[in-house]
Amino acid sequence: MTEGRVPEIRMLPEPERHAIPQGKRRRIVVVLGGLAALPPLSMDMYIPALPEVSRALSTPASSVQLTLSACVVGLAVGQLLVGPLSDRWGRRRPLIIGMLVFTLATAACAMTNSIETLVAWRLIQGLAGSSGIVLSRAIVCDLFEGAAMARFFSALMLASGAATIGAPVLGGQILRGTDWRGIFIALAVLGLLLTLGVWKWLRETSPGKSASGRSNSGWFRTTGELLSNRSYVGYVLTNGLAFSALFACVAASSFVYQEIFGASAQTYSLMFGISSLGLVAAGQLNGRVLIRRWSLDRVLLAGIVAALLSSAALFGMAMYGIEAMGLVPTACAMVLLMASMGLIFPNANALALADSAGHAGSASALLGSAQYLLGAIVSPIVGIAGEDTALPMAVVQLTVSAAALLTLICVCRPCSALLRRDGDRPPSGPGEVRPATGPNHERL
Repeated sequence: MTEGRVPEIRMLPEPERHAIPQGKRRRIVVVLGGLAALPPLSMDMYIPALPEVSRALSTPASSVQLTLSACVVGLAVGQLLVGPLSDRWGRRRPLIIGMLVFTLATAACAMTNSIETLVAWRLIQGLAGSSGIVLSRAIVCDLFEGAAMARFFSALMLASGAATIGAPVLGGQILRGTDWRGIFIALAVLGLLLTLGVWKWLRETSPGKSASGRSNSGWFRTTGELLSNRSYVGYVLTNGLAFSALFACVAASSFVYQEIFGASAQTYSLMFGISSLGLVAAGQLNGRVLIRRWSLDRVLLAGIVAALLSSAALFGMAMYGIEAMGLVPTACAMVLLMASMGLIFPNANALALADSAGHAGSASALLGSAQYLLGAIVSPIVGIAGEDTALPMAVVQLTVSAAALLTLICVCRPCSALLRRDGDRPPSGPGEVRPATGPNHERL
């Protein structure tokens, strides 16, 4: 991998592409979709319970939000461990072990009686659950490239987006029949089901042992190659900064809706689900329409601009007084912010991983770790001024959205390619990948 190398779209050989029977393909898609849905379920099902956890454990909102940060830190650090291991030992074995530990740690969360132990178990939960995130991406990278990879990521976003929509609603309904501990029991059951699904239905997809995983020097060499690639680093940072804007919304939205606007846990779940519907719709629009007509870079730029505009609107309302502006304008801005992520995440992931053959696990690990580490940083910040103001959330969202736009323009530098129509020329910028439109184009 070298700086400035343009990723090419290369389809897998025909026998390899169709080696899996259609019925088994569907089951694999279900398993990968479940793994992709695990992070939003682990965080978003728990969000309606944050005020209740604060009261039950007699701890302030900022301390409760540390349970989110601990999980996110675990998701970030765990990927750095699991990704390189999967390049050496394959995807399946680390995935099964990780899901088993996730199930046990989630069950332990349900039995804790202090905020300190809850934070500790959430950290372990994140470390183990990271295997599902990093390896689902690596498996997609094993099987697809270029625009086909972006379309598959959009398909997985349908699963994660549906989980994002349904998780707060499900969490709110669980709270009607039990307390916050019931949410962790439900997550433990889901973890066990996914473990069984991986064991029964997921075959090994790694093309073989990579030299990067055989020694520490090999791992450092691979990491150095990835970090020396300007295009890869640019898209990793762009993706991570955009995720920070989303995570600021996720971490603060329950307090904004419930404490500022006085909504119940069930009403908040409904409002959050409506916002998340925009992410699902945008992701499907991206995979089915947009990347078939425009380059991945162009659609990515449009998503970041939309995120910046919605963040600016939320900042203006927070400065004026978000309660005085009303619930509907606030919800509309959050819908636009979350919808923009449907254009950002699939394309940024595909562009970052477009040239990672042979070490997809390591490349996926760095991509995911940067995303979750940045998210962990912003989580305590959004609650720093207490529960009665949305200003810290809005400041964080505006700052990271602007930084994402600057990173895309200054580091990835796709703008010269955006001035011309994609059909008039081949890819010309670092990391730019044109959608494949030929008769052999992979359909998902």
